[in-house]
Amino acid sequence: MRIVFMGTPDFAVPSLRVLLEEGYQVVAVVTQPDRPKGRKRVLTPTPVKEEALKHGIPVFQPERMRREEAIRQVAEYQPDLIVTAAFGQFLPKAVLDLPRFGCINVHASLLPKYRGGAPIHHAIMAGEEKTGVTIQYMAEGMDTGDMISKVEVPIRDEDNTGTLFEALSAEGAELLRRTLPDLLAGRTQAVPQNHAEAVLSPNIKREDELIDWSRSARDIFNHIRGLSPWPVAYTTWNGENFKVWAALPPGTESAPAGKEPGTVLSLTDGGLEIACGAGRLLLTEVQPAGKKAMPVSEFRKGTAMVPGTVLGR
Repeated sequence: MRIVFMGTPDFAVPSLRVLLEEGYQVVAVVTQPDRPKGRKRVLTPTPVKEEALKHGIPVFQPERMRREEAIRQVAEYQPDLIVTAAFGQFLPKAVLDLPRFGCINVHASLLPKYRGGAPIHHAIMAGEEKTGVTIQYMAEGMDTGDMISKVEVPIRDEDNTGTLFEALSAEGAELLRRTLPDLLAGRTQAVPQNHAEAVLSPNIKREDELIDWSRSARDIFNHIRGLSPWPVAYTTWNGENFKVWAALPPGTESAPAGKEPGTVLSLTDGGLEIACGAGRLLLTEVQPAGKKAMPVSEFRKGTAMVPGTVLGR
C-alpha cells in the first residue's frame, strides 16, 4: 500500500501523523510551495512539509498540480491511495485516476454544506450550532465527491475559528484512522451528496471582514468569532481600521431608541458596548490602527473614544 499525502496547513498535520502511527507507507508528501511570512518576509515551509521532513518523507511542492510535470511527478510515486487534507489546490482528473483505491479528502464540514476553502469560518459566521468532518472521495468539482464517513462537532458560543480549527483537525485525523481499514478492505459504501443542499464557503475576502453594525448583535458576534484569530473582523474609527478580536455573547437587551448602529454606548474595563441594528454587543478585545491587539481594559487608558462615538462611518 503506497500512499501519497497532500496537505498544507496545521489542520492537515494530525492526519499525516495518523497515517504514520498506523504503519501505512507514505511514499511522498505533496504540499504548497514555501511562502514568505512575517514583516521580514522570511521564506517559510508549510507545517505539513516540516512534519514530513521529520520523518524523512520525500516532499514535492508544485506551484500548479494541473501542469504536466506535476502530474508526471505524482505518477512516479505509483500511489495506491491519495489522501488529502486542506491541500489548497484542485487535483486534475489525470491525478484522480492514478490510485487504485482512489483519492480521498478530509474536509472540515458536514458536506454538502460548506464546500470550499473556508468551511470553518463560514459555519461560525452563519451561526451554525454544529459542524464536523467529512471524508469523501475526490471528484473534479469543489468538494462534490461521494461521502464515506462523517463525525459531528458542536459549535459553542466560546468557540472561534481557532478553537474549532484545532478540534476539527483532531477529529478529522481520528475519523481517518477509523475509516481507512474499512475502506481498504472494501467494507465502505460511499453516499452521493445531495447537490441541491450544497452551501459554498469560498476563501475569505477583505470585504468579508468588515463589520456591518446594522445587523443584529448575534449576527455580528458570530461574524467576529468566525474571523478570529484570522483574518480578524474590523470596523473603522477616525478614518482608520479598528480590528475587533473578541466579544461576549449578546443578551436580550435592546439598544437605546434612536441610536445609530455602531454608536459607542459605554466604555469600561468590562468592555466596549456598541449599539447594533438589533440589540447591543460588548467588545472585549480590540486593536486600534498601528497597535497590537489588547483587552478593552487596556485600550480605554488614554483613548479619545467616548460614549457617543460612531464606529464604521
